Amino acid sequence: MKSLRSGSFLGGTAAVIAICLVVMFALPRTISAFGVMQATLFAGMAIYGLSQGFVWGYAGILSFGQAAFLGIGAYTYAIAAINFGDTTLAAALSIVAPMLFAALLGYFMFYGRISDAYIGVITLTVSVILFELMNSTSGSQYHIGEAVLGGFNGIPAIPVFAPPGKPDEQFDQIGVWYVAMGALIVVYGLLKWILASRFGRVVVAIRENETRAMLIGYDPRMYKLMSFVVGAGIAGAAGCIFANWGGFISPTVFALTMSAQVIISVLIGGLGTLIGPILGAVAIQCLINVAGTQHVIDPSLGLGIVLVAFVLLVPQGVVPVARSLLMRLSSPSKGGAGSPSASSATAKPESH
Repeated sequence: MKSLRSGSFLGGTAAVIAICLVVMFALPRTISAFGVMQATLFAGMAIYGLSQGFVWGYAGILSFGQAAFLGIGAYTYAIAAINFGDTTLAAALSIVAPMLFAALLGYFMFYGRISDAYIGVITLTVSVILFELMNSTSGSQYHIGEAVLGGFNGIPAIPVFAPPGKPDEQFDQIGVWYVAMGALIVVYGLLKWILASRFGRVVVAIRENETRAMLIGYDPRMYKLMSFVVGAGIAGAAGCIFANWGGFISPTVFALTMSAQVIISVLIGGLGTLIGPILGAVAIQCLINVAGTQHVIDPSLGLGIVLVAFVLLVPQGVVPVARSLLMRLSSPSKGGAGSPSASSATAKPESH
């Protein structure tokens, strides 16, 4: 049974990565430059969705303010790239800075034994505070080195990714797409590896029954803190992609809309999956793009309608429901519910 499960895990992971690689190299050859630019945004939002999908779906931590880490990553990249001129170092710092901030914030939340509901409120409050803080830096006196923060006007002309050691050879839009899609593949593979490890199994066990995990010798606070930090680093990587996508960053990256968007993405795709948040993030971003081109329905109202509809009609999310339907359809062809193959299929864990 264990070998069957590991084979299914490796096969499912390899299939998803293979599909992503095909999309990565085929897309620039089939769509326009503007389409590649939009696809880069989709890849960044998919990484952002994975950050919330891991923290909420597997660690059981509902972060209402995940946009705080997205914004910290984006601003860190912009400030570091402008000051150092090395986008490789800036990209690394855009991951490290949110992780350090999450470690400090998470230490007080988890080791302070704050309840789950208040953790959501605290993360949301932090995101709002950062939004107001960056909005108030509109004067020329607000700068970090050569990077002028710009307040609500944001930071323009952010240096784009360049090969290590060659800051003057910046990537074009297709090059940025390759970096974004490559980052998505790496993050997905990393999370699959984490969840398959002992650490990942303990994290899921704590989500299922924290008291039982504590009684058998695990410290839920440490595992939650580490999961929270990993999610923040992934959100920071998404912020780095977001800053490169537009070459501009503003305080709106901390806005409540950004936090709500990722929560809706995970709900639509399905909690407890990794492919779900990716598909959900792409679907929501497509919906936002379409909503922005019409003047009948307010985009925020449209997102609210989508959220309510999915919560009422498909509360499990698209991926878990689709997986259940496929298992039901495949069971009769394999000998019915009483056959060994059907029973093993029922017991098989999610592999995407």
